Amino acid sequence: MDVLVLIDKLDDIIHNARSVPLTDSVMIDREEMYDILDQMRSTIPEEIKQARWIVKERQEMLAEAKQEAERVLTEAQERADRLASETEVVHLAERNAQQIMEDARERERETRLGAEDYADEVLGNLEINLEKFIGAVRRGRERLQGRPAGDNLQP
Repeated sequence: MDVLVLIDKLDDIIHNARSVPLTDSVMIDREEMYDILDQMRSTIPEEIKQARWIVKERQEMLAEAKQEAERVLTEAQERADRLASETEVVHLAERNAQQIMEDARERERETRLGAEDYADEVLGNLEINLEKFIGAVRRGRERLQGRPAGDNLQP
């Protein structure tokens, strides 16, 4: 289950809880709260695993891009060496080798930037969700402690 859904459940339980007469306190079902907290504990590690997986995938993509770039550069160098050994095509070989190496560098750069952008987007989304989670937890704790929900003063 999504952590944000569980946070909404907690928020609803607290919001709809019966008030203790003559106090700002509310009565809640302890077992129900523990059940939701347990679900949150099991859900959060999964989201963290997903974030770690994304980072790992990004690193693998970068490594593959680097290997491909090195392979292309090696092929370009080998091709340039073969062409250079033929005296009448030396100038052509140098131009071709240079173009191939520039193309390989550009492909490696584009692949690396694409992988970084993807990882950054996914991690950004995870960061937003975690910030929402922390905000909801703070509001819930404030309500439990009898402070108004809008009071964001830190001790």
